Amino acid sequence: MAAVDRGLWQRIVQQVVAGGGNLIRPWFTQLEPICLEHGLLEILAPGPKEQKYCRSHATRLFTEAAQAATGRLVGVCFLTPAERASAAVAPAPTPPEDLSPFSDDYTFDTFVTGPCNRLATAASVAVSESPGRTYNPLFIHGSAGLGKTHLLLATCRKISQRRPPPQICFLSCETFVNHFIEAVEHGQLHDFRYRYRHADALVIDDIQFLTGHEQTQEEFFHTFNTLYQAQRQIILSSDRSPSEIPDLEERLVSRFNWGLVARIDRPCYETRVAIVRKKARQRGIDVPEDVVCFIAGTIESNIRELEGAIAKVTMLAQVNERPIDLAIAEEALGAPPRSREAEVSIEEILDVVMKRFNVRLADLQSKKRSRSIALPRQICMYLARNLTRHSLEEIGGYFGGRDHSTVLHANRTVQSLLRQDAQLQVLVERMTRDIQAHQ
Repeated sequence: MAAVDRGLWQRIVQQVVAGGGNLIRPWFTQLEPICLEHGLLEILAPGPKEQKYCRSHATRLFTEAAQAATGRLVGVCFLTPAERASAAVAPAPTPPEDLSPFSDDYTFDTFVTGPCNRLATAASVAVSESPGRTYNPLFIHGSAGLGKTHLLLATCRKISQRRPPPQICFLSCETFVNHFIEAVEHGQLHDFRYRYRHADALVIDDIQFLTGHEQTQEEFFHTFNTLYQAQRQIILSSDRSPSEIPDLEERLVSRFNWGLVARIDRPCYETRVAIVRKKARQRGIDVPEDVVCFIAGTIESNIRELEGAIAKVTMLAQVNERPIDLAIAEEALGAPPRSREAEVSIEEILDVVMKRFNVRLADLQSKKRSRSIALPRQICMYLARNLTRHSLEEIGGYFGGRDHSTVLHANRTVQSLLRQDAQLQVLVERMTRDIQAHQ
Protein backbone atom coordinates (compact mmCIF):
# COMPACT_ATOMS: atom_id res chain seq x y z
CA MET A 1 0.00 0.00 0.00
CA ALA A 2 1.67 3.21 -1.21
CA ALA A 3 1.40 6.10 1.20
CA VAL A 4 0.54 9.51 -0.21
CA ASP A 5 3.44 11.94 -0.30
CA ARG A 6 2.70 15.02 1.83
CA GLY A 7 3.74 17.37 -0.97
CA LEU A 8 1.30 15.64 -3.32
CA TRP A 9 -1.52 15.91 -0.77
CA GLN A 10 -0.71 19.60 -0.37
CA ARG A 11 -1.08 20.13 -4.11
CA ILE A 12 -4.36 18.20 -4.16
CA VAL A 13 -5.76 20.28 -1.29
CA GLN A 14 -4.67 23.50 -3.02
CA GLN A 15 -6.55 22.41 -6.15
CA VAL A 16 -9.62 21.56 -4.05
CA VAL A 17 -9.51 24.95 -2.34
CA ALA A 18 -9.13 26.73 -5.67
CA GLY A 19 -12.04 24.97 -7.36
CA GLY A 20 -14.28 23.88 -4.49
CA GLY A 21 -16.47 26.94 -4.05
CA ASN A 22 -19.64 26.16 -2.09
CA LEU A 23 -18.90 22.43 -2.04
CA ILE A 24 -16.25 22.84 0.65
CA ARG A 25 -17.36 21.98 4.17
CA PRO A 26 -15.64 22.86 7.49
CA TRP A 27 -14.93 19.18 8.25
CA PHE A 28 -12.87 18.86 5.04
CA THR A 29 -9.92 19.68 7.29
CA GLN A 30 -10.39 16.20 8.84
CA LEU A 31 -10.01 14.36 5.53
CA GLU A 32 -6.78 12.36 5.36
CA PRO A 33 -5.07 10.55 2.49
CA ILE A 34 -4.69 6.80 3.03
CA CYS A 35 -2.90 5.57 -0.04
CA LEU A 36 -2.48 5.99 -3.78
CA GLU A 37 -2.19 2.63 -5.49
CA HIS A 38 -3.14 1.25 -8.91
CA GLY A 39 -4.53 4.63 -9.94
CA LEU A 40 -6.89 4.90 -6.94
CA LEU A 41 -6.55 7.54 -4.22
CA GLU A 42 -8.20 6.44 -0.96
CA ILE A 43 -9.24 9.24 1.38
CA LEU A 44 -10.35 8.78 4.99
CA ALA A 45 -13.58 10.57 5.90
CA PRO A 46 -14.45 11.31 9.57
CA GLY A 47 -17.66 9.25 9.49
CA PRO A 48 -20.52 7.87 7.40
CA LYS A 49 -22.32 11.21 7.02
CA GLU A 50 -19.19 12.90 5.71
CA GLN A 51 -18.46 9.91 3.47
CA LYS A 52 -21.94 10.11 1.96
CA TYR A 53 -21.54 13.83 1.28
CA CYS A 54 -18.14 13.33 -0.38
CA ARG A 55 -19.43 10.48 -2.53
CA SER A 56 -22.46 12.48 -3.63
CA HIS A 57 -20.98 15.95 -4.04
CA ALA A 58 -17.18 16.01 -3.87
CA THR A 59 -15.95 12.95 -5.81
CA ARG A 60 -15.50 14.91 -9.02
CA LEU A 61 -13.84 17.81 -7.18
CA PHE A 62 -11.19 15.56 -5.56
CA THR A 63 -10.78 13.45 -8.70
CA GLU A 64 -9.98 16.49 -10.85
CA ALA A 65 -7.66 17.83 -8.14
CA ALA A 66 -5.82 14.51 -7.89
CA GLN A 67 -5.44 14.26 -11.65
CA ALA A 68 -4.17 17.85 -11.89
CA ALA A 69 -1.69 17.29 -9.07
CA THR A 70 -0.36 13.92 -10.35
CA GLY A 71 -0.68 14.50 -14.08
CA ARG A 72 -2.19 11.01 -14.36
CA LEU A 73 -5.62 9.43 -14.68
CA VAL A 74 -6.54 8.87 -11.04
CA GLY A 75 -9.77 7.77 -9.36
CA VAL A 76 -10.87 8.68 -5.82
CA CYS A 77 -12.81 6.81 -3.16
CA PHE A 78 -13.78 7.78 0.40
CA LEU A 79 -13.61 5.36 3.33
CA THR A 80 -14.83 5.55 6.92
CA PRO A 81 -12.56 4.58 9.84
CA ALA A 82 -14.60 1.37 10.26
CA GLU A 83 -14.10 0.43 6.62
CA ARG A 84 -10.41 1.15 6.84
CA ALA A 85 -10.04 -1.05 9.91
CA SER A 86 -11.99 -3.88 8.36
CA ALA A 87 -9.89 -6.72 7.04
CA ALA A 88 -12.72 -8.13 4.95
CA VAL A 89 -12.15 -8.49 1.24
CA ALA A 90 -15.69 -7.48 0.33
CA PRO A 91 -16.48 -3.80 0.71
CA ALA A 92 -18.08 -3.01 4.04
CA PRO A 93 -21.69 -1.83 3.93
CA THR A 94 -22.20 1.85 4.49
CA PRO A 95 -23.62 2.41 7.99
CA PRO A 96 -27.10 3.90 7.94
CA GLU A 97 -27.23 7.66 8.07
CA ASP A 98 -28.61 9.28 11.20
CA LEU A 99 -31.99 10.45 9.91
CA SER A 100 -32.68 12.82 12.78
CA PRO A 101 -32.37 16.35 11.43
CA PHE A 102 -32.44 17.99 14.84
CA SER A 103 -28.75 17.87 15.69
CA ASP A 104 -26.77 20.05 18.05
CA ASP A 105 -25.31 21.89 15.05
CA TYR A 106 -28.61 23.65 14.38
CA THR A 107 -29.73 25.50 17.49
CA PHE A 108 -30.65 29.07 18.32
CA ASP A 109 -27.40 29.33 20.28
CA THR A 110 -25.32 28.53 17.20
CA PHE A 111 -27.25 30.98 15.01
CA VAL A 112 -25.84 34.50 14.72
CA THR A 113 -28.57 37.13 14.99
CA GLY A 114 -28.15 40.53 13.34
CA PRO A 115 -30.24 43.26 11.74
CA CYS A 116 -30.62 41.10 8.63
CA ASN A 117 -32.48 38.28 10.41
CA ARG A 118 -33.70 39.63 13.75
CA LEU A 119 -37.42 39.39 12.95
CA ALA A 120 -37.17 35.85 11.57
CA THR A 121 -35.12 34.72 14.58
CA ALA A 122 -37.47 36.26 17.15
CA ALA A 123 -40.47 34.74 15.40
CA SER A 124 -38.84 31.30 15.28
CA VAL A 125 -38.04 31.42 19.00
CA ALA A 126 -41.62 32.50 19.77
CA VAL A 127 -43.04 29.65 17.67
CA SER A 128 -40.75 27.11 19.35
CA GLU A 129 -42.05 28.21 22.75
CA SER A 130 -45.72 28.21 21.81
CA PRO A 131 -46.27 26.14 18.64
CA GLY A 132 -49.59 26.58 16.88
CA ARG A 133 -50.53 29.69 18.84
CA THR A 134 -48.04 32.50 18.24
CA TYR A 135 -47.39 32.87 14.51
CA ASN A 136 -49.19 30.33 12.39
CA PRO A 137 -48.11 29.88 9.71
CA LEU A 138 -44.56 31.22 9.99
CA PHE A 139 -43.15 31.96 6.52
CA ILE A 140 -39.42 32.74 6.30
CA HIS A 141 -37.94 33.85 2.98
CA GLY A 142 -34.59 34.98 1.65
CA SER A 143 -31.82 34.00 -0.76
CA ALA A 144 -29.92 30.72 -0.51
CA GLY A 145 -27.36 30.29 2.24
CA LEU A 146 -28.72 32.94 4.64
CA GLY A 147 -29.79 30.57 7.42
CA LYS A 148 -33.42 29.72 6.67
CA THR A 149 -32.92 25.97 7.09
CA HIS A 150 -30.87 26.55 10.26
CA LEU A 151 -33.77 28.48 11.81
CA LEU A 152 -36.27 25.81 10.76
CA LEU A 153 -34.15 23.04 12.28
CA ALA A 154 -33.49 25.03 15.46
CA THR A 155 -37.24 25.60 15.85
CA CYS A 156 -37.97 21.91 15.28
CA ARG A 157 -35.31 20.91 17.78
CA LYS A 158 -36.78 23.15 20.46
CA ILE A 159 -40.33 21.94 19.76
CA SER A 160 -39.18 18.30 19.86
CA GLN A 161 -38.04 18.77 23.48
CA ARG A 162 -41.61 19.30 24.66
CA ARG A 163 -43.34 16.56 26.66
CA PRO A 164 -44.95 14.42 25.47
CA PRO A 165 -42.75 14.50 22.35
CA PRO A 166 -44.72 16.01 19.47
CA GLN A 167 -44.86 14.52 15.98
CA ILE A 168 -42.84 16.80 13.70
CA CYS A 169 -42.74 16.41 9.93
CA PHE A 170 -39.68 18.23 8.59
CA LEU A 171 -38.98 17.80 4.89
CA SER A 172 -38.16 19.62 1.69
CA CYS A 173 -40.91 20.64 -0.70
CA GLU A 174 -39.38 18.35 -3.31
CA THR A 175 -39.78 15.40 -0.94
CA PHE A 176 -43.40 16.37 -0.23
CA VAL A 177 -44.11 16.48 -3.98
CA ASN A 178 -42.44 13.10 -4.51
CA HIS A 179 -44.33 11.52 -1.62
CA PHE A 180 -47.61 12.76 -3.07
CA ILE A 181 -46.79 11.42 -6.55
CA GLU A 182 -45.84 8.02 -5.09
CA ALA A 183 -49.03 7.95 -3.01
CA VAL A 184 -51.14 8.60 -6.11
CA GLU A 185 -49.27 5.96 -8.14
CA HIS A 186 -49.64 3.28 -5.46
CA GLY A 187 -53.14 4.16 -4.30
CA GLN A 188 -51.92 5.22 -0.84
CA LEU A 189 -53.44 8.68 -0.57
CA HIS A 190 -55.11 7.78 2.72
CA ASP A 191 -51.73 6.96 4.29
CA PHE A 192 -50.21 10.12 2.82
CA ARG A 193 -52.96 12.30 4.24
CA TYR A 194 -52.87 10.66 7.64
CA ARG A 195 -49.10 11.14 7.85
CA TYR A 196 -49.13 14.89 7.17
CA ARG A 197 -52.52 15.94 8.50
CA HIS A 198 -51.95 14.42 11.94
CA ALA A 199 -48.58 16.04 12.53
CA ASP A 200 -48.18 18.43 15.46
CA ALA A 201 -45.88 20.55 13.31
CA LEU A 202 -45.42 20.51 9.54
CA VAL A 203 -42.17 22.18 8.46
CA ILE A 204 -41.41 22.42 4.73
CA ASP A 205 -38.21 23.86 3.32
CA ASP A 206 -38.16 25.56 -0.11
CA ILE A 207 -41.94 25.71 -0.56
CA GLN A 208 -41.41 27.61 -3.84
CA PHE A 209 -41.00 24.21 -5.53
CA LEU A 210 -44.78 23.79 -5.42
CA THR A 211 -44.64 25.82 -8.63
CA GLY A 212 -45.92 23.82 -11.58
CA HIS A 213 -47.49 21.06 -9.47
CA GLU A 214 -51.21 21.82 -9.59
CA GLN A 215 -52.42 18.59 -7.97
CA THR A 216 -49.82 18.85 -5.20
CA GLN A 217 -50.93 22.45 -4.55
CA GLU A 218 -54.50 21.21 -4.24
CA GLU A 219 -53.44 18.52 -1.77
CA PHE A 220 -51.27 20.94 0.22
CA PHE A 221 -54.15 23.43 0.38
CA HIS A 222 -56.35 20.88 2.18
CA THR A 223 -53.46 19.71 4.37
CA PHE A 224 -52.79 23.33 5.35
CA ASN A 225 -56.47 23.90 6.25
CA THR A 226 -56.67 20.73 8.34
CA LEU A 227 -53.57 21.59 10.36
CA TYR A 228 -54.47 25.26 10.75
CA GLN A 229 -57.97 24.50 12.04
CA ALA A 230 -56.49 22.04 14.53
CA GLN A 231 -54.00 24.71 15.72
CA ARG A 232 -51.04 22.63 14.56
CA GLN A 233 -47.92 24.61 13.70
CA ILE A 234 -47.01 25.23 10.05
CA ILE A 235 -43.56 26.59 9.17
CA LEU A 236 -42.46 27.27 5.60
CA SER A 237 -39.35 28.65 3.95
CA SER A 238 -38.81 30.00 0.45
CA ASP A 239 -36.32 31.95 -1.61
CA ARG A 240 -38.96 34.64 -2.16
CA SER A 241 -42.09 36.06 -0.54
CA PRO A 242 -45.46 34.30 -1.06
CA SER A 243 -46.68 36.85 -3.61
CA GLU A 244 -43.47 36.45 -5.66
CA ILE A 245 -43.70 32.67 -6.09
CA PRO A 246 -44.75 32.12 -9.73
CA ASP A 247 -47.80 30.03 -10.63
CA LEU A 248 -48.85 29.61 -7.01
CA GLU A 249 -52.59 29.50 -6.42
CA GLU A 250 -53.93 32.74 -4.97
CA ARG A 251 -55.66 30.90 -2.14
CA LEU A 252 -52.28 29.47 -1.05
CA VAL A 253 -50.63 32.90 -1.29
CA SER A 254 -53.42 34.23 0.93
CA ARG A 255 -52.96 31.49 3.53
CA PHE A 256 -49.19 31.86 3.61
CA ASN A 257 -49.79 35.49 4.59
CA TRP A 258 -52.20 34.63 7.41
CA GLY A 259 -49.44 34.38 10.03
CA LEU A 260 -46.09 36.14 9.93
CA VAL A 261 -43.93 36.57 6.82
CA ALA A 262 -40.32 37.28 7.83
CA ARG A 263 -37.55 38.14 5.39
CA ILE A 264 -33.86 37.35 5.87
CA ASP A 265 -31.43 39.70 4.11
CA ARG A 266 -27.76 39.30 3.34
CA PRO A 267 -25.68 39.81 6.50
CA CYS A 268 -24.03 43.19 6.89
CA TYR A 269 -20.28 43.41 7.51
CA GLU A 270 -20.59 43.49 11.32
CA THR A 271 -22.85 40.43 11.31
CA ARG A 272 -20.46 38.59 8.99
CA VAL A 273 -17.61 39.30 11.41
CA ALA A 274 -19.70 37.83 14.25
CA ILE A 275 -20.54 34.78 12.11
CA VAL A 276 -16.90 34.08 11.27
CA ARG A 277 -15.91 34.41 14.94
CA LYS A 278 -18.66 32.06 16.11
CA LYS A 279 -18.13 29.44 13.39
CA ALA A 280 -14.38 29.38 14.07
CA ARG A 281 -14.99 29.12 17.83
CA GLN A 282 -17.44 26.24 17.36
CA ARG A 283 -14.79 24.30 15.47
CA GLY A 284 -12.00 25.09 17.90
CA ILE A 285 -10.07 27.12 15.32
CA ASP A 286 -7.99 30.08 16.46
CA VAL A 287 -8.45 32.74 13.77
CA PRO A 288 -6.63 36.07 14.24
CA GLU A 289 -8.80 39.18 14.14
CA ASP A 290 -7.27 40.51 10.92
CA VAL A 291 -8.12 37.21 9.21
CA VAL A 292 -11.67 37.35 10.59
CA CYS A 293 -12.11 40.83 9.13
CA PHE A 294 -10.54 39.77 5.84
CA ILE A 295 -12.93 36.81 5.43
CA ALA A 296 -15.93 38.93 6.40
CA GLY A 297 -14.91 41.65 3.96
CA THR A 298 -14.20 39.23 1.10
CA ILE A 299 -17.30 37.01 1.33
CA GLU A 300 -20.42 39.16 1.13
CA SER A 301 -23.03 36.79 -0.28
CA ASN A 302 -24.15 34.33 2.39
CA ILE A 303 -23.35 32.33 5.51
CA ARG A 304 -22.67 29.09 3.65
CA GLU A 305 -19.86 30.72 1.69
CA LEU A 306 -18.44 32.20 4.90
CA GLU A 307 -18.23 28.68 6.36
CA GLY A 308 -16.61 27.46 3.18
CA ALA A 309 -14.07 30.28 3.36
CA ILE A 310 -13.12 29.32 6.92
CA ALA A 311 -12.68 25.73 5.77
CA LYS A 312 -10.51 26.78 2.82
CA VAL A 313 -8.21 28.87 5.00
CA THR A 314 -7.96 26.15 7.66
CA MET A 315 -7.27 23.40 5.10
CA LEU A 316 -4.45 25.34 3.47
CA ALA A 317 -2.90 26.18 6.83
CA GLN A 318 -3.04 22.58 8.03
CA VAL A 319 -1.78 20.93 4.88
CA ASN A 320 1.11 23.42 4.59
CA GLU A 321 1.80 23.21 8.34
CA ARG A 322 1.56 26.96 8.68
CA PRO A 323 -0.30 29.10 11.21
CA ILE A 324 -3.50 30.79 10.11
CA ASP A 325 -2.54 34.33 9.15
CA LEU A 326 -3.48 36.99 6.62
CA ALA A 327 -1.05 35.61 4.02
CA ILE A 328 -2.60 32.13 4.06
CA ALA A 329 -6.10 33.68 3.97
CA GLU A 330 -5.22 35.75 0.90
CA GLU A 331 -3.76 32.67 -0.75
CA ALA A 332 -6.97 30.72 -0.09
CA LEU A 333 -9.49 33.41 -0.97
CA GLY A 334 -7.70 35.72 -3.37
CA ALA A 335 -6.83 39.41 -3.31
CA PRO A 336 -8.12 41.72 -0.58
CA PRO A 337 -11.48 43.35 -1.23
CA ARG A 338 -12.07 47.02 -1.91
CA SER A 339 -11.50 48.90 1.32
CA ARG A 340 -14.58 49.68 3.34
CA GLU A 341 -13.56 53.31 3.47
CA ALA A 342 -14.35 53.54 -0.26
CA GLU A 343 -17.91 52.32 0.14
CA VAL A 344 -20.93 54.55 -0.35
CA SER A 345 -22.53 55.56 2.94
CA ILE A 346 -26.15 56.44 3.61
CA GLU A 347 -24.97 59.81 4.92
CA GLU A 348 -23.49 60.62 1.49
CA ILE A 349 -26.75 59.63 -0.17
CA LEU A 350 -28.71 61.83 2.23
CA ASP A 351 -26.41 64.77 1.60
CA VAL A 352 -26.85 64.62 -2.20
CA VAL A 353 -30.62 64.05 -2.08
CA MET A 354 -31.20 66.82 0.50
CA LYS A 355 -29.32 69.34 -1.64
CA ARG A 356 -31.07 68.26 -4.83
CA PHE A 357 -34.60 68.44 -3.34
CA ASN A 358 -33.91 71.17 -0.78
CA VAL A 359 -35.27 69.16 2.15
CA ARG A 360 -34.04 68.72 5.71
CA LEU A 361 -32.87 65.50 7.36
CA ALA A 362 -35.54 65.98 10.02
CA ASP A 363 -38.20 65.96 7.29
CA LEU A 364 -36.88 62.77 5.72
CA GLN A 365 -36.90 61.04 9.10
CA SER A 366 -40.33 62.39 10.06
CA LYS A 367 -43.77 60.85 9.53
CA LYS A 368 -44.69 63.47 6.91
CA ARG A 369 -46.26 61.95 3.79
CA SER A 370 -46.54 64.93 1.48
CA ARG A 371 -45.09 64.23 -1.97
CA SER A 372 -42.41 66.90 -1.53
CA ILE A 373 -41.03 64.83 1.39
CA ALA A 374 -42.15 61.30 0.53
CA LEU A 375 -40.50 61.19 -2.91
CA PRO A 376 -37.02 62.30 -1.75
CA ARG A 377 -37.31 59.85 1.16
CA GLN A 378 -38.19 57.01 -1.21
CA ILE A 379 -35.35 57.94 -3.55
CA CYS A 380 -32.95 57.88 -0.59
CA MET A 381 -34.13 54.38 0.30
CA TYR A 382 -33.89 53.28 -3.33
CA LEU A 383 -30.32 54.56 -3.66
CA ALA A 384 -29.32 53.05 -0.30
CA ARG A 385 -30.74 49.71 -1.39
CA ASN A 386 -28.79 49.78 -4.65
CA LEU A 387 -25.54 51.51 -3.70
CA THR A 388 -24.82 50.17 -0.21
CA ARG A 389 -24.59 46.78 1.47
CA HIS A 390 -26.91 47.74 4.32
CA SER A 391 -29.84 45.45 5.10
CA LEU A 392 -33.44 46.59 4.66
CA GLU A 393 -33.80 47.01 8.42
CA GLU A 394 -30.64 49.11 8.64
CA ILE A 395 -31.84 51.37 5.83
CA GLY A 396 -35.24 51.77 7.43
CA GLY A 397 -33.54 52.67 10.69
CA TYR A 398 -32.05 55.80 9.08
CA PHE A 399 -35.52 57.05 8.24
CA GLY A 400 -37.35 57.22 11.52
CA GLY A 401 -37.13 53.52 12.37
CA ARG A 402 -39.24 52.35 9.43
CA ASP A 403 -39.43 48.59 8.86
CA HIS A 404 -38.10 46.55 5.95
CA SER A 405 -41.46 46.44 4.15
CA THR A 406 -41.42 50.25 3.86
CA VAL A 407 -37.98 50.12 2.24
CA LEU A 408 -39.15 47.43 -0.19
CA HIS A 409 -42.21 49.52 -1.07
CA ALA A 410 -40.03 52.58 -1.66
CA ASN A 411 -37.71 50.58 -3.90
CA ARG A 412 -40.58 49.27 -6.01
CA THR A 413 -42.23 52.70 -6.19
CA VAL A 414 -39.09 54.41 -7.44
CA GLN A 415 -38.41 51.63 -9.95
CA SER A 416 -41.93 52.10 -11.33
CA LEU A 417 -41.55 55.90 -11.49
CA LEU A 418 -38.22 55.61 -13.30
CA ARG A 419 -39.84 53.49 -16.00
CA GLN A 420 -42.58 56.12 -16.49
CA ASP A 421 -40.72 59.40 -15.98
CA ALA A 422 -37.65 60.02 -18.15
CA GLN A 423 -36.91 63.30 -16.37
CA LEU A 424 -36.82 61.61 -12.99
CA GLN A 425 -34.61 58.89 -14.43
CA VAL A 426 -32.07 61.49 -15.56
CA LEU A 427 -32.20 63.15 -12.15
CA VAL A 428 -31.60 59.89 -10.24
CA GLU A 429 -28.74 58.95 -12.56
CA ARG A 430 -27.15 62.36 -11.97
CA MET A 431 -27.47 61.97 -8.19
CA THR A 432 -25.97 58.49 -8.43
CA ARG A 433 -22.94 59.90 -10.25
CA ASP A 434 -22.61 62.69 -7.68
CA ILE A 435 -22.69 60.15 -4.82
CA GLN A 436 -20.13 57.86 -6.46
CA ALA A 437 -17.92 60.83 -7.32
CA HIS A 438 -17.28 61.26 -3.57
CA GLN A 439 -15.49 57.89 -3.48
